[in-house]
Amino acid sequence: MRPFALLHRDGADHVEVLTGDVVTVASLDDIPLHRGRPTLAVVPYRQITERGFDCVDDAAPLECLIVRSSRKEPLDAFPPGPISVSEGGFDLSDDEYGSIVENVLRDEIGRGEGANFVIHRVYTGRVDGDPIAAARSAFGRLLASEQGTYWTFLVHTGTRTLVGATPERHVSVTDGITMMNPISGTFRNGSGRLLDFLRDPKEVEELYMVLDEELKMMAKVAEHGGQVAGPYLKQMTHLTHTEYLLAGRGSLDVRDVLRETMFAPTVTGSPIENACRVIARHERRGRGYYAGVLALLDHDDQGRQTLDAPILIRTAEISPEGALRVPVGATLVRHSTAAGEVAETHTKAAGILAALGAVAAKSEPGRAEVESPEVQAALAARNDGLARFWLDSRSPGALTVPGLAGRTAVIIDGEDTFTAMLAHQLKELGLSVTVAPWTLLPAAAADADLVIAGPGPGDPGDTRDPKMATVREMIAARLAERKPLFAVCLGHQILAGLLGLDLHRRDSPYQGLARDVDLFGTQRRVGFYSSFTALAPADDVTTTYGPVEIARDQTDSAVHALRGPGFAGVQFHPESVLSRDGVAVLAELLPELLSDVISPAKNG
Repeated sequence: MRPFALLHRDGADHVEVLTGDVVTVASLDDIPLHRGRPTLAVVPYRQITERGFDCVDDAAPLECLIVRSSRKEPLDAFPPGPISVSEGGFDLSDDEYGSIVENVLRDEIGRGEGANFVIHRVYTGRVDGDPIAAARSAFGRLLASEQGTYWTFLVHTGTRTLVGATPERHVSVTDGITMMNPISGTFRNGSGRLLDFLRDPKEVEELYMVLDEELKMMAKVAEHGGQVAGPYLKQMTHLTHTEYLLAGRGSLDVRDVLRETMFAPTVTGSPIENACRVIARHERRGRGYYAGVLALLDHDDQGRQTLDAPILIRTAEISPEGALRVPVGATLVRHSTAAGEVAETHTKAAGILAALGAVAAKSEPGRAEVESPEVQAALAARNDGLARFWLDSRSPGALTVPGLAGRTAVIIDGEDTFTAMLAHQLKELGLSVTVAPWTLLPAAAADADLVIAGPGPGDPGDTRDPKMATVREMIAARLAERKPLFAVCLGHQILAGLLGLDLHRRDSPYQGLARDVDLFGTQRRVGFYSSFTALAPADDVTTTYGPVEIARDQTDSAVHALRGPGFAGVQFHPESVLSRDGVAVLAELLPELLSDVISPAKNG
């Protein structure tokens, strides 16, 4: 059968029917993009290697439907028909999957490798009868029974058929505005009180963490980063999720937008680069199209590029021989339990499996009462304490600090693109900022007025890790030369070690945690992403590099921040959406570091 696609997009009263020719390309750059001829790209997870990130390469092809014709059909033109699946079951048993969850919690989150990770399992089976007819029937059932979807779709490329109902836009570009839509937190309708779900620390922190991770991506593809709207409730037939909407003006080619946002933290984890390593270590098999995207690339009437790309989740893949795959994953955070994440995979798979006839459809009682004042108040309260920097618009120059204006700064990226968010904040404060990977040291730190040793995953005390050794050498050189230095999270830990402070692995990781702390006599609310901390015996210590003032927890001696002659460090992330007072902290600490540096104006 000729390749085709059926698309029902959010809010539409019709189904788009696309037909055309399919080509296979090697990279996102090779996706055809011509005016008057849309392209629907089916992007597999393995394309993450274009960003240099790890994956188990299963050779899943990047297929593109070059649209030759399109038409609109009414929703009732796709009635559900009979469908059955045999030989069905998960490739990993509940016990096997639960064991992987426990390993990730202990060995990865517990050891500072990241804040959250998504691990998947796959329901496999065999579709009885004609695979394309079965997919059409499933598409009709999803149209009739599912709500709250971003796209409901069926795509047949000739070599595979994908059918699903995904709730989540990954990224879109329209009228020069780039938008992302992080969704996280899963409430099974009828399973309890929605208010309890909205106040559950695990669900709250899980959404904050993916919000931060997508803000990192927006900071790279939008000129001024992303502005946050929400949170909102995404109510589906069986489930209710929480979500934010991010928007920012950008000018990148839409294929570059796709590359810089591969792939959503809701299906990978954070920080993204190390999340890919963790996924490869623990899954040990390819993902196919799970966690990838469908991407419809086109032009508007003014000739501007457009993009609409939902995430490939809640999706079934059917081979021409009738082999069925339904991948599904759960987001693991510090509060996770094996039993809870096993249950979440069953819940997420239920909708598409019911449409396929693989499990019985269930009537979910007690749909969430999303309009009640109590629910709306609980939802709005999630923004209490968040950084207004990412929620509010402002005029250019509104945050400029005279002591920083015109100075140069380089941020050393330790494999965590929180650095992109930090760069936006520093630019708003008046600095001229560049970001460089740690692999470019020492040259990257040579000429800047201020060097910032940025965040990243890993054990700061691991002397065998080239990253730790390289960053340590750079920090030691800046200290020895008395050149201005600021350090964040991992950089702060390495700085603290060089100052003679002990480093300690926390018994309970501080991943995605907001706290009110005493910062040199001022109460500040800041966000932590760390499994390690420095310990200090007193509020003032004497070091080889001069006296150092310590802001620490008086109960366990954990160091929140430190400052000395020409240097300062913070354990938290001032750039995080969790850091309500992050910009104020930067505006307080950084001018003092540069007070003895001759500005270009004075030098000229």
